Amino acid sequence: MAKKSMTERELKRQKLVKQYATKRAALKAAATDQNLPMEQRFKAQLKLAELPRNSSATRLHNRCELTGRPRAYYRKLKLSRIMLRDLAQFGQIPGMVKSSW
Repeated sequence: MAKKSMTERELKRQKLVKQYATKRAALKAAATDQNLPMEQRFKAQLKLAELPRNSSATRLHNRCELTGRPRAYYRKLKLSRIMLRDLAQFGQIPGMVKSSW
């Protein structure tokens, strides 16, 4: 199990990303638009830098839904490899069978 503080921090980041997504996208578009004058693009870049760091989507990290484990994460199932194996072994994932040879 991951620390409670780490999972809470990740939830806080997700909330901030969602909150600032439209504002960040608009400022990013203005900062990269070559048709705008240099002063406007520079102001947009400064405003973009003033936004909270955790509102950037690149700071999010995928975590297992059940345990909060950050490594060995399967995107399709939103689970870590360990929980995937446990759930498959007990037949709780449809169509998945533990292999043996």
